[in-house]
Amino acid sequence: MSEQTSSGGLNEYIGHHLSHNITEVMGRQFHFDSWIVALVLGLVFVFWFGLYARKASAGVPSKGQAFVEMVLEFIDGQVKDTFNGDRRSVTPLALTIFMWVVFMNAMDLLPVDLPGILIQAIAGKEAAQHIAFRIVPTADLNTTAALSVSVFFILIAHGLAAKGLGGFTRDFATAPFHAHGVGAFILAPVNIVMNIIEWAVKPLSLAMRLFGNMYGGELVFMLIAGLLANWYAFLPGVIANAAWGIFHILIVLLQAFIFMILTVVYIAGARESH
Repeated sequence: MSEQTSSGGLNEYIGHHLSHNITEVMGRQFHFDSWIVALVLGLVFVFWFGLYARKASAGVPSKGQAFVEMVLEFIDGQVKDTFNGDRRSVTPLALTIFMWVVFMNAMDLLPVDLPGILIQAIAGKEAAQHIAFRIVPTADLNTTAALSVSVFFILIAHGLAAKGLGGFTRDFATAPFHAHGVGAFILAPVNIVMNIIEWAVKPLSLAMRLFGNMYGGELVFMLIAGLLANWYAFLPGVIANAAWGIFHILIVLLQAFIFMILTVVYIAGARESH
């Protein structure tokens, strides 16, 4: 870190750490680092919770099983308070979203120079200076947008399952301005436009909120790391890093919770008839 900072300055140091490991897929740029880290963390969640689900017993649970049960009960309680329908498909979705986003957000608590150190140990110092690798998938707008678009299609599926194609279409044409007779035809285009905007805003708000908070948190860690490169600012940098790290734990959990609970709220709204 200190060598990069001293040779190219703090701007170059931050620019390097904000660069993605990009490959080309079908003629388009693909952020390989965000994809592989998100995939590995998703598999870790599936295998971890799946293992304890298979080993679950009615007796005294182990610490690992007790933790899994505690998380599941917490998520199910939140879903129960927000969603009044059948929770058998909603609770697993909420659990997956919450834990996966927590895992991805928590990567921000690792040292910002860890990828570079690992690359240098494997491929050498020269490679570490030219190979970028970001380890916080949710600080990449592509990741949060992909999650939000997935939620968007899930909302449509819930709306169609609850109302059918006719009821789903009718809600688009009649809400929020309910009218009868000629007024219904006049206001139908307005209702349709407003519903399109409402539905489009949902994934946009989910993606931008999570991305903005995690990107900002990652940038603060990089700025603090720049302080650690100078001996006269080393102690303030250590204190600032510890304080921000402790506060950031709250952000990691809170942003995952917000993403999860808004998804459940949107599902409940998609299933309601106007």
